[in-house]
Amino acid sequence: MYFENNKINAEIPLKFIKKDEREFILLGTAHISQESVQHVVETIEQEQPDTVCVELDSDRLKALSEPDRWSSLDIKTIIRQKQLPTLIANLVLSSFQKKMGQNTGVKPGTELLTAVNTARENDIPVELIDRNVKITLQRAWKSTPFFRKLLLMGTLVESLFDNTKITEEDLKELQEQDTLSAMMDEMGKTLPELKEVLISERDQYLARKLMESPGKRVLAVVGAGHVPGMERIIANDEKTPTTTELEVIPEKINVFKYIMYLLPIIFVGAMGYLAFTKGWGELGNNLLQWILITGGFGALGAALALPHPLVILVAFIMTPLKPFRPIIGIGVFTSFTQAWFVPPQVHELESVADDIRSPLMWWKNRLLRIFLCVLIPPPFTIFGYFLAGKQIFNSIVG
Repeated sequence: MYFENNKINAEIPLKFIKKDEREFILLGTAHISQESVQHVVETIEQEQPDTVCVELDSDRLKALSEPDRWSSLDIKTIIRQKQLPTLIANLVLSSFQKKMGQNTGVKPGTELLTAVNTARENDIPVELIDRNVKITLQRAWKSTPFFRKLLLMGTLVESLFDNTKITEEDLKELQEQDTLSAMMDEMGKTLPELKEVLISERDQYLARKLMESPGKRVLAVVGAGHVPGMERIIANDEKTPTTTELEVIPEKINVFKYIMYLLPIIFVGAMGYLAFTKGWGELGNNLLQWILITGGFGALGAALALPHPLVILVAFIMTPLKPFRPIIGIGVFTSFTQAWFVPPQVHELESVADDIRSPLMWWKNRLLRIFLCVLIPPPFTIFGYFLAGKQIFNSIVG
């Protein structure tokens, strides 16, 4: 049985759902709203649920409760584990939320941290019911087609420099059911895969975790955008994938990856053919041009990041070796070298969410400059490979 009621304050957006002998209370919030913070405190203290479930995972809770967490960031390990793109996406999203939060005077996620702290103050058990953010981002990225990835990246970059101000009144309007539904529908049209992973899947995950939580009266503090989906799933007892299934990172057959594995064979075969048909002199000329063209463009791309001089040298050396490292991008080498010789300072790590919105700060903040060492060289190396490859092809057929 499902019903909507509010015993506390008519303005607090509560949904009450009764299932068998249990009652689930959904409190929809805005992550940068002072009003949501107040709603959380009032609801927990007056409803006194058996359990408080919060739309957080352990990593996000740690990030909210430990503002100085950046001091322990090991950027070299992140690069080695190929997690730098995930970190960049996280920072872009955090920066966008932080910018909106500056308009309302509330740090993003304050109401979720408040829910945890208020529950603990009232000796109420806390359950973290959200999926790990890294898994969510990886599933979103893997499920999004290439051209929509470009659209997504463009949207994220645009959001960094959007100066639209959000007020408490705007947030209150956004929490209205019709407005939220319209926004979700619009996202579904533009980026359906993203909506599926960020909204629909997490609705299922949150609902399942909520129903698995102990207690007869359970309060869930979640973003307002998740309330309609969770409400529907719980009230209608919808069948959904298990949380374990929703945590699996999908592995797609990457045709491009297998093609890249052929590079050593193609390159060695082309060089062998040149030596056999044109002579060792022609082979030497083509190898020299390959090194100078690809290495030159790789070094140029790296140089635009204004990195440590050895980064440019590494780019020049490693770019021509692409046929023998087909699936390891040049950005891994350039970013790791930059991080090794010019590691970011603690204050730069702490200010990165603000600095990321300023184009100039990308060259001043050491962490952002490491990002530039990942982002800038690849387009230049691709162009270099094209020119050098074209030269080798002309030598073979000429």
